[in-house]
Amino acid sequence: MNTLDEVGEFGLIARVTANRRQPAATLLGPGDDAAVVAAPDGRVVACTDVLVEGVHFRLDWSSPEQVGRKAAAANLADVAAMGAVPTALLVGLACPASTPVETLEGLADGLWAEATAAGVGLVGGDVASSGTLVVSVTALGSLEGREPVTRSGARPGDVVALCGRVGWAAAGLAVLSRGFRSPVAVVGAHRVPEPPYTAGPEAATAGVTAMIDVSDGLLADLGHVAQASVVLVDVRSTALEVPARLAEVASALGADPLHWMLTGGEDHALAATFPPDVALPPGWTTIGRVREAGDGPGVLVDGRPYTESPGWDHFAR
Repeated sequence: MNTLDEVGEFGLIARVTANRRQPAATLLGPGDDAAVVAAPDGRVVACTDVLVEGVHFRLDWSSPEQVGRKAAAANLADVAAMGAVPTALLVGLACPASTPVETLEGLADGLWAEATAAGVGLVGGDVASSGTLVVSVTALGSLEGREPVTRSGARPGDVVALCGRVGWAAAGLAVLSRGFRSPVAVVGAHRVPEPPYTAGPEAATAGVTAMIDVSDGLLADLGHVAQASVVLVDVRSTALEVPARLAEVASALGADPLHWMLTGGEDHALAATFPPDVALPPGWTTIGRVREAGDGPGVLVDGRPYTESPGWDHFAR
């Protein structure tokens, strides 16, 4: 088994880019100092996420390909949350020189697989030496003539809606943390999220007022919308139907499945607000209402503050 220090940076790049097909938006792919991606709208949506081994993923829990897919999905979901269509990915990789090339090729396979599923290409990146495996992904997107959907557009009277699953990745993490590897459905949700990429642009076309990717937890991320829009977001817990599989896993672990759905991150669903007279696009479900901020912006559950942590915070003590 070859390691990175044996094949070298450019040998690795050659391996992970060989025989890969780029979409039409990629005018110039890997091989030069920079790539060229079409931007007919004249504007480019851009976002970056960093995944660190031991913090965001564990290779004893996930395969390299699953880590690659997860890294790509986290960024592509952010593009969709702006109402944009993804156009390209760039990847920064830092790792020990002793890292097996097989691991890095698997990581690249996952990145390419998720990029292909979203209709984009992996157009470039960089490789550096590090004591820890770190994957940094930058995603680009096109607004296709629409205005960007931000977090600050929610207004009192709007409905709060959700597209995609929540709570599944949290359930998978709980299972893995207990030393188990099944049920496969929830463990798989932690390993590889399934963001609804097309739902973001569809919501933008339908008249969405604010939108966000649910990466840190539904309540935590709706809290960002509430703060930016200076409103209260009131989530109706009965609108969040607990899937039977989540209920089964929670019962086995002595956990609350609704808590997973309200606060669990890394599913990368989309949460948004729509005017009350707008017909929600397919796949969206109403889960609450936007209210006047009153004493200050925030998030409520069934009209009351949620007493537990609303989601993930990297730097919380």
